[in-house]
Amino acid sequence: MEIPPALRHFLTEVPQPGRRLFLKMSVASGFALACLPEAALANVPVNNNGTLPANAQPGAFLQIDRDGRITVTVNRLEFGQGVQTALPLILAEELDADWAKVGAKLGTNDPAYADPKFGIHITGGSNSIKNSFVQYRELGARARGMLLQAAAKVWNLPVAQLRTDSSKVIAPDGRQLSYGELADKAMGEMVPQEISLKDAAQFRLIGKATNRLDASDKSHGRQQFGLDVRLPGLLTAVVARPPVFGASIQSLDDSEAIKVQGVRAILRIATDRGGQGVAVIADGYWAALQARNKLKISWDNSKVTKADTTALVQQYRELSKRPGAVKWDADVSKIAKAPHKLQAEFSFPYLAHAPMEPLNCTVAFTGQKAELWMGTQMPGFDGMAAAKVLGIKPEAVKVNAQMAGGGFGRRAVPTADYVAEACAVVKAAIGAGLDAPVKTVWSREDDIRGGYYRPLHLHRAEIGFDQKGNILGWDHTIVGQSIVAGTLFEGMMIKDGIDGTITEGMRDPYDIPMRLQIHHPKVNVPVLWWRSVGSTHTAYVMETLLDEIAVTTGQDPVAYRLKLMADKHPRHAAALKLAVEKSGYGKKLPRGQAWGVAVHESFESVVAYVVVASLQKGKPRLLKVTAGVHCNLAVNPRGVEAQVQGAALMALSTCLPGNAITLKDGVVEQSNFHDYPVARITDMPQIAVHIVASADAPKGMGEPGLPPLAPAFANALARLDKKRQRELPFKFA
Repeated sequence: MEIPPALRHFLTEVPQPGRRLFLKMSVASGFALACLPEAALANVPVNNNGTLPANAQPGAFLQIDRDGRITVTVNRLEFGQGVQTALPLILAEELDADWAKVGAKLGTNDPAYADPKFGIHITGGSNSIKNSFVQYRELGARARGMLLQAAAKVWNLPVAQLRTDSSKVIAPDGRQLSYGELADKAMGEMVPQEISLKDAAQFRLIGKATNRLDASDKSHGRQQFGLDVRLPGLLTAVVARPPVFGASIQSLDDSEAIKVQGVRAILRIATDRGGQGVAVIADGYWAALQARNKLKISWDNSKVTKADTTALVQQYRELSKRPGAVKWDADVSKIAKAPHKLQAEFSFPYLAHAPMEPLNCTVAFTGQKAELWMGTQMPGFDGMAAAKVLGIKPEAVKVNAQMAGGGFGRRAVPTADYVAEACAVVKAAIGAGLDAPVKTVWSREDDIRGGYYRPLHLHRAEIGFDQKGNILGWDHTIVGQSIVAGTLFEGMMIKDGIDGTITEGMRDPYDIPMRLQIHHPKVNVPVLWWRSVGSTHTAYVMETLLDEIAVTTGQDPVAYRLKLMADKHPRHAAALKLAVEKSGYGKKLPRGQAWGVAVHESFESVVAYVVVASLQKGKPRLLKVTAGVHCNLAVNPRGVEAQVQGAALMALSTCLPGNAITLKDGVVEQSNFHDYPVARITDMPQIAVHIVASADAPKGMGEPGLPPLAPAFANALARLDKKRQRELPFKFA
């Protein structure tokens, strides 16, 4: 993907590394292959001067201590998806490392840690494994080559006569040198440019179910997250933000708040979307929160529009009846004379990300340099935003990515809202004479009320089909805000007036004559990608409508889907057939239970669900879920299983009553899990995950498990009460 002009200023042009790449002693008395922090990013195998680019040099990613301990730096945010295990696993495979000695740490905004395909720092779009699979294999292979070179010199033997196994180099006569013993000697070796990678049949680690490296610390409460960052003299800040997005302060009375013990300062700052807020800085979170509760603020909403959910749905409904920007323009004239017609309107609410760890950002600022600690999906962008707010050069900002307790897209904001705000707080604090690092913390209420959200969407469909289920025409309109309009991603993701994220998941893999039109209204509600993005609504619409056509024409829903796919989509068919086979689909179920099916591709991976659901006294219950997954090569099958389980539970949340963000007079009405419920362990069905075997290059799994769950659940319920659920969350009497 080419980086659009609007993004290029984020990629600082800096000197290239020298021709000879050296190993460098680490603080831990081990070694690391040197990667100059200033090395420019490159999407080419070799720089013009014959050296390797920074993101191909093992030194930025690998440290081997003299005791043999191996630490792999991960160029992505770990926030529950398992990348802190999967990427080291890939590198360790080609390194021939002893997995028991491998650990991991998160990276920074150093240019070396940018996505090797996109050239920007990003964790998102289920791209981590997909884009860095070859990168981390090559890193491991190059480091292995250097260790072989070092051992060859010790023994005065040709490299070709040596082999490696379990963190040891082995000579033909059986002599061994551990990687730890070779660490110092490997310092002077050249980084090999020419390497060979293993055939998949040789894998010892990749493809094997592996426990996560962070599982023990998380299970025992030892894992440190961004919220746990502690620095000498650290102060804590909370911010009172306008209840209507973009509003300003009309008057402020802080006379009672300033009396709270531990409060250091109460300061006005700029907030997101041109608004104003009040930062309370104190010795700890509790003091800051208690003081904020005592603030008396009158807000000026006169210059901003006040969104109202009821009015928006009606506005969207009217827009859906008008011509919009055309994505596909198939002939739909046959709908009028079709033997069967189906008309449907769907609505999907705003959704909050609601991660278990709310937003936070710690900033230490000297006036010339800044260092940040937070869970961020875009450390490069956030570093640039911090530099702009603080008035310093981008290279003077270091971003330390921290383990995050979830995010689902909320930690990848083009406006860098929570990071920019934290920097504004620190800058104001320094102006008030507080020379100390400050951690700005959002409460869960702040997070749920403060944006950003999965957009509200409305779909309108009119379909004509015959008795055999042949679709003669499908006329479809989607109304929803663009999540990239006005951001740095606009030039890359909006084409002919259509934000491509809103249409992903429509039509394919089915051969359907569809006319698709789009409307993007502008609303004063901040919106953002939310786990699986457009497929959160398009999969539901497609899979429930097709299911309805199958039932109307008396066809088995599985057979009907396979017929529409024909032989053009073998990965979809394989995932669906696997789920059907493993679930026992078609067997007679106890009274009050029914089968439901859905299959969907998102981010190049396919997930099919076959579910069993019940409806008792008007209350829907998901009882059993069987997943068929085609993600090509599963680097860590245990990680894939966990992702599907988590995604299924998150998707189940979207079906539960009350799981919606609503606005009245511009104010978000929900604030915490009591009025924005999410699925809990008691809601979790039995779930089994089965993966289609493949040796093809892996695709992503962070998001694809979510979209097909809700439609599969809805399709099962429709067999019980003969009523189709046209909106999420479900509405039952």
